[in-house]
Amino acid sequence: MARHVSTDRRRGFRHALIFLIPGLALLITFMIVPFVSAFIVSFTNTRLIARVPARFIGFDNYVRMFQDDVFGKSLLNIFYFVAVVVPIQTMFALALAVLVNQRIKGTTFFRTAYFLPTVTVMVVVSVIWSFLYHPEGLINGFMQTITFGRWTPIDFLNNRSWAFPSIMLLSIWQGVGFQMIIFLAGLQSIPETLYEAATIDGANRWKQFRYITLPQLKSTTAFVIISTTILAFRLFDQVYIMTRGGPERTTYTVMLHIYEQGFRRQNVGYASALTVAFFLIVLGISIVQRLILKEEREVA
Repeated sequence: MARHVSTDRRRGFRHALIFLIPGLALLITFMIVPFVSAFIVSFTNTRLIARVPARFIGFDNYVRMFQDDVFGKSLLNIFYFVAVVVPIQTMFALALAVLVNQRIKGTTFFRTAYFLPTVTVMVVVSVIWSFLYHPEGLINGFMQTITFGRWTPIDFLNNRSWAFPSIMLLSIWQGVGFQMIIFLAGLQSIPETLYEAATIDGANRWKQFRYITLPQLKSTTAFVIISTTILAFRLFDQVYIMTRGGPERTTYTVMLHIYEQGFRRQNVGYASALTVAFFLIVLGISIVQRLILKEEREVA
C-alpha cells in the first residue's frame, strides 16, 4: 500500500513539473535573468552605445545614486502617488464590485463599462485625457458651463498644483476596473447562507457588509492592495506622454528617471543601479504589506 502511494506521489510530482516548466521558463527568461544581468551591469560604467569597453567601477553607481537629488525627488513623488492612489482605488473598486454584484438588470453592461478602461492601451488613454485636460478641453468647458462662465480655465498638466493630481485621477479611472473584477470574484465566493442567517437575525445591509463582507474579503483585499501598490510604483506611461515629468519635476518618477539615464543619456550602468535599488525597495514594501495584512487576518 505504501509503495502504491509513493508511486502515485512521484507520478503527481512529474505531472505538476510538466505544467510548471513553461511558467518557470518564462519567469527565468524575463525576470530572473534580466535582474541578474542588471545587477552585474550596475557595477560597471556600461554605455548603451559602447565607444569604450565597459570596466568594473565597484559601488560608484550606488554612491552616485545617494547623491542624486533628482532620484530623491522622483522617489518622493512615487511614494506620494502610491499613498494617494492605492487606498482610493481600492475603496472605489470595492464599492463598484458591490454595486455590480447586485441581482438587477443591466449589471453586465456596467461590469463591461467599468472594466473597459483597464483593457484600453495606456498610450491611447493618456492622449485622450491630455485633450480633456487642455485649457480649452472638455473639463474646463464643463466647469465654465456649470459655473455660468465664472470658472477660470486651468492648464492642468502645466500647473504645479494640478499636474500630479490630474495624473492620479487618470490612473485611478483606468485601473479601478481590474481591482473591481478581483473583488467581484471574492464577493461571489462568499456563501449566501451567511447573509440569509444575518437577515434572520435582523442585521441590516450595513451590518452585513461590515461583519460578513469585509471579513470574508480580507485575503482578496490583501491581494488587491499588494498588486495595486506594485502597479502604482511602475508609473511611467501617462507621465511620459502627458507631462514628461514636468512642470519643474513635480510629476517626475523613478521609472522615468531610469529611462532618461539608460536610453536618453545612455548611461546603462547607472540606470541598472537605479533599477536594482528600486526593485529592492518595492520588494521590501510588498513583503511588509504582506506581513502586516497576514497578521491582521490571523488576529481577525
